[in-house]
Amino acid sequence: MLSVFRRLCRDRKGNIAFTFALLAVPLIVAIGVSFDFVRAYNARRDMQNDLDAAVLAAVNDVDTLSEQKLRDRVKVWFAAQSELQPKQYKLTNAAISIDKTNHTISAVATGTIPTTLLRVAQIKKVDVRVKTSVAGPAAAYLNVYVLLDKSASMMLAATTGDQAKMKKYAGGCTFACHIPEGDHAYNGTTYHNNYDLAKAMGVQLRADVSVNAVGKVLDMITAEDPHQTRIKIGFYTMGTTTSEALAPTTSISSARQTLLNDSKGLTSKTSSSSTYFDKALPELAKLIGTAGDGSTSQKPRKLVLLLTDGVQSARDWVHNDPNLTTPLNPDWCKGVKDTGADLGVLYTEYLPITGDWGYDRTLGQSMKSSDYTSVWKGTMPPGNEKNMLRRDYISAALAKCSSKPALFLSASHADDIETGLSSIFEQYLAMVRITG
Repeated sequence: MLSVFRRLCRDRKGNIAFTFALLAVPLIVAIGVSFDFVRAYNARRDMQNDLDAAVLAAVNDVDTLSEQKLRDRVKVWFAAQSELQPKQYKLTNAAISIDKTNHTISAVATGTIPTTLLRVAQIKKVDVRVKTSVAGPAAAYLNVYVLLDKSASMMLAATTGDQAKMKKYAGGCTFACHIPEGDHAYNGTTYHNNYDLAKAMGVQLRADVSVNAVGKVLDMITAEDPHQTRIKIGFYTMGTTTSEALAPTTSISSARQTLLNDSKGLTSKTSSSSTYFDKALPELAKLIGTAGDGSTSQKPRKLVLLLTDGVQSARDWVHNDPNLTTPLNPDWCKGVKDTGADLGVLYTEYLPITGDWGYDRTLGQSMKSSDYTSVWKGTMPPGNEKNMLRRDYISAALAKCSSKPALFLSASHADDIETGLSSIFEQYLAMVRITG
């Protein structure tokens, strides 16, 4: 028997198979750990999103529903979110606590993820646990500062149909400028500037759409703070500097009256020949002051909603020094963010204007040829970005200006602009409510 065993040890013909057999199980377990860990991570992410959405859906009624009904609502919404598409996890438990004094709902959900390759090691499931805490609508005080770009480029006709109408009757121009640029006849009447002509034709301008967008934010504030005790809103215009049209107020009726009052400078009745972000944004920071944590009316959270086409410009630059016309430098937004306020940006996309000499001399030129770095001290990312058109870089600059990616939105069509500002506001409210 001893001699047989010695011959077996000396025999190398089965070494590969024998070695593979020894390594196969730990190798599969190692691969399984990696694969199933990724599945568990993705499942946990989905589970967290579902739980956040469920609690957010219930928290609006934290002051009106009983604790049990609130718990039931969270569970129903969580199940509904999970059923929107097949999930990798199975919910095994949900612990939900209600704090009506602080208007808060907290929830912890646990679930299990069935394994695949880890079953070789007799590991059939991975446990997953997520938690969230969401503050209700009466939990935080908030000041909202709406800053409207009043540059002449916001006088662009808002729809393709209106742009065609302007081209036909305004000598090929799609902007409703206030300054005289030649007489234009329409329906037997002569108009001495494009703005009066546009209004006579019923043309909607981007400046008009901007006012509509602010109106939708007011609608949201009314729904969010029906007793008008917690959320204030103020209006500001931006040209050569920032001007205050309405100091922050809880009165939605006052805000609506101011918004539509031509003398307050928010409507398309007025525009600015220049937009100096480097001067206007620091001035806004002074008007805002330091943001608080929202715990009292003296310590409100602060949100700036900036609606702009993002172009540092002046009318005379087009003729005399077109290279000064560039996207804004995102560094100019830092002062506003340093106050502790969040900055949301709606980019009303600057559309290419084929055959327009002013556009061709400015935004139709490359970033490389501009004064973006030399005069405005902007920093371009590495690569070939300097060869892109100035118009094409505006979006990237404004995205950097915003506080968070979720608070930046680009809109090119009138309908998207109208809903865009309220969409950013909605994103902000969701982020503020999720407290843990």
